[in-house]
Amino acid sequence: MTTYVPKAVQEAMDAARVSGLKKKSRLRVAVEGGYFPVLRSWENGFSVEEEFVPQLRGLVDLYEGSRHVSQCLIVASEAEGGEMRYEFKRETAASDTAPLDFYRAPNAPVGLLGNEGAESRL
Repeated sequence: MTTYVPKAVQEAMDAARVSGLKKKSRLRVAVEGGYFPVLRSWENGFSVEEEFVPQLRGLVDLYEGSRHVSQCLIVASEAEGGEMRYEFKRETAASDTAPLDFYRAPNAPVGLLGNEGAESRL
């Protein structure tokens, strides 16, 4: 028994699979002012639609909805079934605050109260 599938049927199945992945994923990749949906993501990479997304390389940003998730240095891996796969060379998580250059104790006070008006209470 052979499992031969005609090329037209295989292309239609790939297109349907890619369309389903686009609807399901909230991740987007931003590069040079353009946003492209991420079809799948895994620990060390992601995939995008091969036909409509230009060849990506270098530094890109990943977003989940409108939230900036990470900044990544990527390299193209392989194309298969309508998907172009990219691997991370480096992935840096995005943060809302600047990194601290000193140790902050967990029980440190959040702020200090001034001495203004202390003499009038005495």
